[in-house]
Order: sequence, then structure tokens, then C-alpha cells
Amino acid sequence: QVQLVESGGGSVQAGGSLRLSCAASGYTSKMGWFRQAPGKGREGVAVIVTGGGSTYYGDSVKGRFTISQDNAKNTVYLQMNSLKPEDTAMYYCAAGRGGPITLWTRHYGYWGQGTQVTVSS
Repeated sequence: QVQLVESGGGSVQAGGSLRLSCAASGYTSKMGWFRQAPGKGREGVAVIVTGGGSTYYGDSVKGRFTISQDNAKNTVYLQMNSLKPEDTAMYYCAAGRGGPITLWTRHYGYWGQGTQVTVSS
């Protein structure tokens, strides 16, 4: 079993930045961030291969968000720059062991509790 602990959400004005952190308690082969806005489905934001470091991003955040990892701390980060009101959502950390590296929720078996990000215009 893997437990994920997220931190770093909050409120910011449009154009600002936030950094999310997610610490994992056990082995994972992939970790990522997903988000869910009210009334919408859960959307893949960014994922990272925890061994090799390859990264993948959703189209809506490319060039603005960066996912990174600290293997010694078993922690991944999501640096969010140039935030927009449409980035407002609950952000969830996810992890998996094996399987494809995708932005699809069904490929991740472990989930954090979520951290709220609110961007005001």
C-alpha cells in the first residue's frame, strides 16, 4: 500500500505561482497530478516516471507547469506558474506501480486526499 500526502495548495491571483508537493510512503513507478473542478471530470495535469524522470503534461498546462521529483525524499512537486482562473480545482496526487504512463486516472491505483487551488482574476 502507498500513502500520499499532499501540501502546498492555496489562493493566488491570476498570473501568480504555487508549488504543490506530494510525499509517497512506498515504492512507485509513476506519480502525477490530476485536478477536478466543480461539475467536471478528473483531468490529468502532469505525470513523471519516478525512476527515469520522463515527464508528460496535459495540453492546458504545457509551458506553465513543471513536474519534478526528489528521489531521496520520495516526493514529487508541481510548480505552477502563470496561473489562470480556469486552473482553479482540487488537485490530487496519484501514484502507480507498473502499467502504462498516461494521464488517464484508471492507470493510477493510489490517490491523495487533494489540495485546493483557487486562482482569482
